Amino acid sequence: MAYRIIVVDDDTANLKIAGHILSRNGMHVTALRSGRALLHYLGEHLPDLILLDIKMPDMDGFETFRKIRGLQGGAAAVPVIFLTADESKGSESTGLSLGAADYIVKPFVPEVLLLRVQHILELTALRGKFAVEDCKAQERCELLTDVVRALTDAVDAKDSYSTGHSGRVAAYAREIARRAGYSEAAQEEIYLMGLLHDVGKIGVPETIINKPAKLSDEEFEVIRNHPVMGARILRSIRQNPKLAAGARWHHERYNGKGYPDGLSGEEIPEEARILAVADAYDAMTSSRSFRSPKTQAEARREIADGRGVQFDPKFADIMLNMIDEDPDFTMREY
Repeated sequence: MAYRIIVVDDDTANLKIAGHILSRNGMHVTALRSGRALLHYLGEHLPDLILLDIKMPDMDGFETFRKIRGLQGGAAAVPVIFLTADESKGSESTGLSLGAADYIVKPFVPEVLLLRVQHILELTALRGKFAVEDCKAQERCELLTDVVRALTDAVDAKDSYSTGHSGRVAAYAREIARRAGYSEAAQEEIYLMGLLHDVGKIGVPETIINKPAKLSDEEFEVIRNHPVMGARILRSIRQNPKLAAGARWHHERYNGKGYPDGLSGEEIPEEARILAVADAYDAMTSSRSFRSPKTQAEARREIADGRGVQFDPKFADIMLNMIDEDPDFTMREY
């Protein structure tokens, strides 16, 4: 069944361009020219996604969005992507703070429009899998575990060079947590965080993940967005909000020069600081499309050099002890 997309814009040319891009990729597109027309349409139809222009006469996109969220039934929960020719930070932050799923600048770049629409549709589908509030406690736990495994396998399957990466990061992170004095329950929680830390890569094209050459600036920005995308997916699991924190902040650096938010030191949640060193170690000791794995000595040297710069010194020291206790170099990709 084709996804049902509504595009709302008072400019007929924009409607035609967006409609052409999306319909040729198998989506059913309905074009509307005003916020009022959209509200009337939503009274009888339930789309999968709305692309909503901000600057329109009579009722702008922000006012229209607020009215959508006040509707009864499923229409209030339909994800909305704002469209605008205004590239100001104020416009973007207003839209996102209202609860928009994303923000696309006009004129459209066809690949960007399609990719972002596909990302939001995938995110919405994934969130539906986590809607288990009505399950009994045991059933909910079992379902969550199954979904976590499925998502982990899906992420690892996209990268032909890092099969098993998420599982190894989870295992290293759990051992670091154990040595740091975490309770058994907290150790299991960080294990789940490790399994899901890269879930945002589901939205990254395989051509970028597996590219054997150096990434372009645009491709690198797509990769850098995976922590944000992962947090968006995992924030739906209200029973365990730390899962989203691990996904969002495992690429932050202790000195504040990481991404996506530039947090530093203890601003970074402790679990994310553990994941950072576990993730970096496994990345170093695994094959990548653009390089061979580092030796154990090389990985140890980089962890040591990163103390207080990239990594929390406390957790870097624990990782260094784990490496020193592994003379046969078993902590690596096989």
